[in-house]
Amino acid sequence: MSAASPEAPAHGVLIVDDDQFIRKLIATTLEDVAEFHLHEASDGVEALEVARRERPSLVFLDVDMPRLNGIEACRQLRAGDESGELTIVMLTASSGDSVEADAEEAGADLFLTKPFSPLDLLRLVDQLDERGAR
Repeated sequence: MSAASPEAPAHGVLIVDDDQFIRKLIATTLEDVAEFHLHEASDGVEALEVARRERPSLVFLDVDMPRLNGIEACRQLRAGDESGELTIVMLTASSGDSVEADAEEAGADLFLTKPFSPLDLLRLVDQLDERGAR
């Protein structure tokens, strides 16, 4: 969706949420960050299909979705990550310890609790840059 600058390689970002508003919020916030190529999916099954095709380096993944929940989608994304370079950020509606523990066991790297602001999202992206995770 957004063009990469010639100086920096583009990073694929997959935004997965059954709530179109959340996908739009993340996409709109990140679309001005030129090094991102944005992709979207509305559930875990679609996320796996898009991830196989696009090979994103960063995935924002909702926990509670139809067809295939985020925990199982995370597990399958992690299993298919031969390079070990995929960063998975789980989007959670609550900060419950059991959800976070399940997600960490499945391979999640970070968590962003809903509702979140565009500023929260940009802070998280900056944190990923500092960690060298993108």
